[in-house]
Amino acid sequence: MTTPVVTVSTGTPVKEIAALLREHRISGVPVVGDSGAVVGLVSEYDLLARPGQTAAEVMTAAVITVTEETDVEDVRHLLVERRIRRVPVLRGDRLAGIVSRGDVLAVLTTEWACTVCGQTARGPHPPQRCPRCHAGPDRFTLQEPPPGD
Repeated sequence: MTTPVVTVSTGTPVKEIAALLREHRISGVPVVGDSGAVVGLVSEYDLLARPGQTAAEVMTAAVITVTEETDVEDVRHLLVERRIRRVPVLRGDRLAGIVSRGDVLAVLTTEWACTVCGQTARGPHPPQRCPRCHAGPDRFTLQEPPPGD
């Protein structure tokens, strides 16, 4: 998950949104309302395909979101099945972060190794227990990816 999230308001001009995307090297931004709730999303596609002068006029209003507790496999499934590039992460009704395809790839390639038995596990954090020897999370070390990966 990426934080802090670059966001825009419903009244943000399209030219300003395009500049933000370029400046931050991102392909989309959540649109937040006055209360701070996510009300839409503006992607590069929206800017190219939809006529309008403000975020409210070009945004996709039907935004798929997840919570901080959503499992990475569920997020991966959403990104693939819905053919989307990013999904806002909510804490209650407030934006907590955003997860992109790149974020999911990073998690899926993060590997932990048990220092007791050598068992490996993938994920953002070491497992609570080793499935082979039942060692605790303090017995796992982060494995560095081989050069070129």
